[in-house]
Amino acid sequence: MRGSSLPFACRPALLASVADLEEAETALEGGVELLDLKDPQRGALGAWSLPQLAAAVARFAGRVPLSATTGDLPMDPELIRAAAERVAATGVDVVKIGFFAEAHRAEVLAALAPLAQRGVRLVAVLMADRRPDLSDLRPFARAGLFGVMLDTADKRAGGLRAHLCEMTLARFVKAARSAGLVCGLAGSLGLADIAPLARLAPDYLGFRGALCAGARTGRLDPAALARLRTTLNRARASLLS
Repeated sequence: MRGSSLPFACRPALLASVADLEEAETALEGGVELLDLKDPQRGALGAWSLPQLAAAVARFAGRVPLSATTGDLPMDPELIRAAAERVAATGVDVVKIGFFAEAHRAEVLAALAPLAQRGVRLVAVLMADRRPDLSDLRPFARAGLFGVMLDTADKRAGGLRAHLCEMTLARFVKAARSAGLVCGLAGSLGLADIAPLARLAPDYLGFRGALCAGARTGRLDPAALARLRTTLNRARASLLS
């Protein structure tokens, strides 16, 4: 289950973080290609409840891939492993795990490796505003993870490109691809971020605040989603021209 095997017709695909089932339906109607089940009221990677995740799987499985977050957890290997196992048991396609600090990264990866070996698609979410070590992504691949992505922990401190330059982001995408990892970019992205980030050729770009009426904790706005979708389509077209 490793590699870029998610069924995206075009890349970068559009990931939308949704707060509930109603928002998920709105996102699907707006052409989203990856539904990210995440509660923005509970942090950068706030987790849905397990019954909510099971309901989403029952309703949306097979329409688009479903990813779900495990919450804003400390770098405790057993705590993270247990949370990832619980989320995976709901039947979502991808489990996203926040790496909010560098401490104990190796121990967390060792704890997650047995889950990956069982075929659970795990994605490590590295926080661009927490100075992550991006020098070597191969340990994530050796642990059997499905992918890596960049996000931001503090949504008030600027978007992804405020923390990492384009050269660093390009190296990240290239290193992920070289390691056989699916790669995503997110972190308070707006319309102006789409074209430059699309040129780096990640597998997907992730959005929340840009899709909402007001802040990221507001409701998903179909008009905002339509504008973002149009901008992304133009960026994709320019890559093919």
